[in-house]
Amino acid sequence: VLDDHIAHHKHIQKLYEELLADVKGVHVHSQPASGEYDSNYWLNTIIVDEKKTGYTYDELRIKLDSYGIESRPLWKPMHSQPVYKDAPAYVNGVSERLFEQGLCLPSGPMVDDKAFQRIIGAIMK
Repeated sequence: VLDDHIAHHKHIQKLYEELLADVKGVHVHSQPASGEYDSNYWLNTIIVDEKKTGYTYDELRIKLDSYGIESRPLWKPMHSQPVYKDAPAYVNGVSERLFEQGLCLPSGPMVDDKAFQRIIGAIMK
């Protein structure tokens, strides 16, 4: 079933890219166009620019939740997690900005095209 799951995730990613392309302040992460990568799109993620959307990623997450749509923040940077508080960290601010603006969108096997349309409709609202 692995090939089917990967194909599904790529399909959902393509839909996110196409349908969110013109939404100001929402950037869908995608693989570089160089052709040297082949992501499995296990996670479909976006960056939400509050200045352009009027919403923080967390406000969007909470609003999606009110529609019964689960999303979650990008992972907290490793260097800021308690278990690594004494470990050396080499940071430049990128991981912090991604964490402060990033959101993981639904993309698992249970997200069929009908569910996807509901997710996109909620984001567009």
